[in-house]
Amino acid sequence: MSRRIAVLGSNSFSGSDFVDYLLEEPSSQVLGISRSPEKGALFLPYRRRRESNFRFVQADLNNDLTTILRELDRFEPEYIVNFAAQSEVAPSWKYPADWFQTNTVALARLVDGLKDRRYIKKYLHISSPEVYGTCVGRIDERAPVNPSTPYAASKASADLLLQTYQKHYDFPLVTVRATNVYGAYQQLFKIIPRSVIRLRRGETIELHGGGVAVKSFIHIRDVSRGEALILEHGRMGELYHLSPDHGYEVRDVVQRICRAMGEDAAKRTRAVEERLGQDAAYVIDSSKARTELGWRPTISIDEGISGVIAWVSQFWEDILQQPLEYIHTA
Repeated sequence: MSRRIAVLGSNSFSGSDFVDYLLEEPSSQVLGISRSPEKGALFLPYRRRRESNFRFVQADLNNDLTTILRELDRFEPEYIVNFAAQSEVAPSWKYPADWFQTNTVALARLVDGLKDRRYIKKYLHISSPEVYGTCVGRIDERAPVNPSTPYAASKASADLLLQTYQKHYDFPLVTVRATNVYGAYQQLFKIIPRSVIRLRRGETIELHGGGVAVKSFIHIRDVSRGEALILEHGRMGELYHLSPDHGYEVRDVVQRICRAMGEDAAKRTRAVEERLGQDAAYVIDSSKARTELGWRPTISIDEGISGVIAWVSQFWEDILQQPLEYIHTA
């Protein structure tokens, strides 16, 4: 896409890969905005590039809305993609107000500020299939929301809020829900990088609930490609799913990691208590994106796992200096 694009939450795993994907097109002009300082090469794939068509601004959606709107007015992006969110599930039970503050209240202030900016051709909202609760049967874009956690409830609230602005103000909204993204540069506490790190350190991998929950693991670059297609060709007001062909039990994915690293999964894993509110399955239908946009996933789970292992090896000394657990920031 050779356009002017603002990416909110550009320091996030999904946001940084989307920036990296956009910068493959030299004519694209990209503005990244995130609340934390710009991270290093361990977590930001685009840092390996030297293009001058990317600019970063540190600004917090909760506290710096005036700065964000001023920077957007200065840049006048045709497209805005919003990855900025509190996105972890388990900690949302401990700090539910923080999740609603960022994912719903701050978003309400942002969209109200953006509704009269006429330079915006399309706004892509990053939602989550968590809003459906447990996905049983064929879950397409018409399925009702049925959240099981504070995180999912805050995202469902945001989705409904944005829909009202699309209906009453003709806000140029399109929405995407992608399943369990993974890949190199992901947060270290996520199941795939965490498993690789634990094996390298000679530690046991804990499987919550025995690892029987079914997740639709999809490589982050397949998701970024899909988001770019939705941004450019998606129909206004529509919701699109991005998902692989089928899901995997978490224990199956961990077993694949063990095999790839020459380890015995039976000896290197143990079952622990399931997380509160853990949904049994996330398997959603992405026929709409495949039919309308010609999108489909291209990176297999084993290829993606190999990429994570290679990334961990490349940055091993840096990883050893990082916390391996989630640290909450309000």
